[in-house]
Amino acid sequence: MDENANIGVIAIGRNEGERLKQCLHSVPVGIPIVYVDSASSDGSADFARSMGAMVIELDLAIPFTAARARNAGRDLLLREWPMLKYVQFVDGDCELETGWLEAAARFLDTEPTVAAVCGRWRERYPERSFYNQMCDDEWNTAIGAADACGGDAMFRTSALAQVRGYDPAIIAGEEPEICHRLRDLGWRIWRIDCPMTIHDADMHRPRQWWLRTVRSGFGFAQVWHKTRTGTNPPLYGRQLISALIWTAGVVALSVAAALMVGPSGLAAGPLLWLLQLARLTKRGGLRRGGLLLVGKIAEAIGILRYALSRLARRKQGAIFYK
Repeated sequence: MDENANIGVIAIGRNEGERLKQCLHSVPVGIPIVYVDSASSDGSADFARSMGAMVIELDLAIPFTAARARNAGRDLLLREWPMLKYVQFVDGDCELETGWLEAAARFLDTEPTVAAVCGRWRERYPERSFYNQMCDDEWNTAIGAADACGGDAMFRTSALAQVRGYDPAIIAGEEPEICHRLRDLGWRIWRIDCPMTIHDADMHRPRQWWLRTVRSGFGFAQVWHKTRTGTNPPLYGRQLISALIWTAGVVALSVAAALMVGPSGLAAGPLLWLLQLARLTKRGGLRRGGLLLVGKIAEAIGILRYALSRLARRKQGAIFYK
């Protein structure tokens, strides 16, 4: 396939089962594939080998992160195919849309200052759970220049080499962090109006949503801390402030009010939460508004976990929600 001669694919996953099969089957014949596995117990590595992919099974002794997996895949891919111009990263729970690789490569061919391009993620089963539907809405980002891409994106290999890949210590938000470093060097990140991948969040239980949101909070704090330097503003400052205001800030307000006016002042915090819930409900319905508000608690827990890990000088492994 001449159009795709300059493209390689890196898939990463852990116990994705049928989703990984759909992922690898979606890669056009003739495209080099590396699959990086994070201690799956469902035979994922063996299946990938049967599909002709080169497989890396990460060492359990080092904490897993998606960033670490992507770096390992990139290193092997470019060692075997050093002339590749572009690399498509795809998560093992995603399926590439037909025509995406060609469209992304054509865009990068015509835009030499763009380091990475992404398209439209879609949820495979948004109707199966409210959490899946929220993910589908989350993926629908604006077309054009962007601060960052997600886990699925096509990168220029020369740009990746310039920043030495992902930061393997990042737990969540490794894509915005690498994009921040690329933009500091003058590269651009772009979202085009083209179907890219079909994602299967497979999220049906509150615990899954909670863990995913805790992971987001951890990522907000870690990526903000990592991106404080550079020519561009740090990432996720607004999300950090929002999570802390709607948790610690509300508690502090209640305590201050109680000190000033007595025990009745403790109602200030719950009243503020009710007013915020009403505002969010008006925008997106009661269920969505409630999850967004309660999600601030989960995010704050993730932020606290990051702060404690920094104080303890302890490495945090990946936070899985599946």
